[in-house]
Amino acid sequence: MTVGDLQRIVGQNLRSYRQARGLSQEAFADQLGVHRTYMGGLERGERNLTLQSLERLAEELGVDPRELLQDA
Repeated sequence: MTVGDLQRIVGQNLRSYRQARGLSQEAFADQLGVHRTYMGGLERGERNLTLQSLERLAEELGVDPRELLQDA
């Protein structure tokens, strides 16, 4: 694993779970109280998350936070 791989994996998982729930990027960002461009940056693996943010995202998606860290 190289630097940045975990961010990319989390981003891909966020996108997959969000889409599986039928949420647009904008709708999910609104639900979280963040800007759509921030959400896009997360999904592209461009933004660094705190563990608290990861937990919050997982809670909103109804998944265990560790699921967001697993490579598919």
